[in-house]
Amino acid sequence: MKIEQIHTPTHEKVLFCRDDASGLRAFIAIHDTTLGPSLGGCRMWRYDTAQEALADALRLSTGMTAKSALAGVPFGGGKAVILGDPKTGKTPEKMRAFGRFVEHLNGAYITSEDVGMTPRDLAYAAEETEYVVGLQTGRFATGDPSPVTADGVFRCMQVAAKTRLGSADLSGVTVAIQGLGHVGMVLAQMLNAAGARIVAADPNTDATRQAAQELRAEIVAPDDIPTVDAEIFAPCALGGSLNAKSIPTLKAKLVCGSANNQLAKPEDAQVLASRGILYCPDYVVNSGGLISVASEALKIEDLNWIERKLSSAVQTFAQLLVRADREHCLPLDAANGIVADILRTAPKRPQAV
Repeated sequence: MKIEQIHTPTHEKVLFCRDDASGLRAFIAIHDTTLGPSLGGCRMWRYDTAQEALADALRLSTGMTAKSALAGVPFGGGKAVILGDPKTGKTPEKMRAFGRFVEHLNGAYITSEDVGMTPRDLAYAAEETEYVVGLQTGRFATGDPSPVTADGVFRCMQVAAKTRLGSADLSGVTVAIQGLGHVGMVLAQMLNAAGARIVAADPNTDATRQAAQELRAEIVAPDDIPTVDAEIFAPCALGGSLNAKSIPTLKAKLVCGSANNQLAKPEDAQVLASRGILYCPDYVVNSGGLISVASEALKIEDLNWIERKLSSAVQTFAQLLVRADREHCLPLDAANGIVADILRTAPKRPQAV
């Protein structure tokens, strides 16, 4: 196994690992550990280049710093990405090698599930390191964090609907869901139970078939989902879906989804606002998964801790909307300002070594 450090002015530590025996090629990015050791999921994806994977790790880990700060959990921002096809490229040997990569950081980074990963995959990594959370077994195990993420997004969507649509009641409201993965499907199920009309898109035909049959969802092509005539657009796939191509086609009045890094560029939040579209900051509304795995990392025995933290996160989002309206600024700018204040006033800890 060869581990190489990559120097960047934006992050405390970035490492690249190549393990020829298992075929592992992966990055771990530690953005900021002001509030505690970095905590963030491991994503496996078919990146075209190593540079694309690195850029994703840098963006995602930066978002995790902000997410932890606003969620009020004592962790910093970190993320891991593994290059490869999550359907065909995963092996126990590769995941054990990833576990050794995580162990190399000696607790500066704690990993969990993200896109392309399952608790079973990370159980192999946990054979090589203790710094894995979101597992299905163990005294403090919390399992797949996706349902908690979906719950938080759903509740924040209700808050945003009350602000923008005049009511938190989602019955009869059309929601366009981009992505029916672990979180997107659970969110769709919750929306269906609430009486919402669902239009969905995903390249996975098994997922779209399930949504159509069980949830009476209308299925459209992935490229068409931003153009759907819906009150709410819910990005629940990969990042960057709100961009110069998609934003002009949006008919939704608000955007609220689980995907990380939904904006292709930060200034796209202002572009959305100029079109009268309320953008709900992704790292605020999708913090449920982080809260779930944080409970495991902190070895919390209180069974109600996750629910209290999630309710607090939803309340934080509601307060952000009020503050943004009062200060005539974007909710994203209000959130970023609070995060900056939290990090600026927090006691300094030693950086990752």
